[in-house]
Amino acid sequence: MDPVVPQLEQETRRRRRRRLFSHARIPVRMLVPNFFTLLGLCAGLTAIRMSIEGRYEFALAAIVFAALLDGIDGRIARLLKASSRFGAELDSLADFVNFGVAPAFMIFTWGLGDLKSFGWICVLVFSLASALRLARFNVAIDDDRPKWQSNYFMGVPTPAAAIVVLLPIYLDHMGLDLRESPFLMHLVLIYVLAIAFLMVSTVPTFSGKLMGERIGREWVLPIFIVAVAAVAYLVTYPYRMLTVASLAYLAAIPLSWRRFHDREREALATVGVPGENPDASPRPSPETTKTAESTSPADGSRVVEIRTGEPKR
Repeated sequence: MDPVVPQLEQETRRRRRRRLFSHARIPVRMLVPNFFTLLGLCAGLTAIRMSIEGRYEFALAAIVFAALLDGIDGRIARLLKASSRFGAELDSLADFVNFGVAPAFMIFTWGLGDLKSFGWICVLVFSLASALRLARFNVAIDDDRPKWQSNYFMGVPTPAAAIVVLLPIYLDHMGLDLRESPFLMHLVLIYVLAIAFLMVSTVPTFSGKLMGERIGREWVLPIFIVAVAAVAYLVTYPYRMLTVASLAYLAAIPLSWRRFHDREREALATVGVPGENPDASPRPSPETTKTAESTSPADGSRVVEIRTGEPKR
């Protein structure tokens, strides 16, 4: 038997015995992030219903709303110091429904269903890729990584993949219906499979976690203006805004890959250069330290006496 198997079984039993909450009485603030997660889950389930009924405008709005809630529930948990194992598990399950199942239903009922089994296999692969992506993300949370790597995800995160994979639907509402050509529909199938591959790949993508930790005061008002303009444009021209955002995100993937590897080479070069370690203690200068050796007559051992004097000028 593999010697690792008993250790895994012991660790599994230990985690099952561990309680979800460490206190008998739970503060109310611990429940606030979970309310946002449940609200996002309701939006994802509503998107599935709207997709089945063919009301893609409402389905798309529900998925975008779930993505916005997913972006703030974790920050609210850290702000209120209300992070818990229960919240992390609930967030993963909600992400799978909102960004793995709902977009798959939406794009299948929109056009991939016309491809019969090929379309179903395509959306099935997309949903499974999102599940594997979330499982890998949960496991990687415990890994110790340098702080600069927190600004990158390994692979495309599920919320971003859910928004990007619906690009054919955005184009349809802008007047470019890809369902009119079988060739274009096969390209849509390949496109969905490519997004699924990017989710489970190790391609580094920007996460934005470290972006904006500290900003200059001169950038506060411009950021407010840009944020308000983006929200107004999203509400007024949602399909154009989502199309531009999806194309910009896809174009940023090669840039993030290059920036990550450049930063990784810089970190390795810094570690590999001798004398660059700040924790290393400085060596005493031969000009300021004089040693005199003498032999003890009692036991014959050598005694080294160190005298520190003024440096030579």
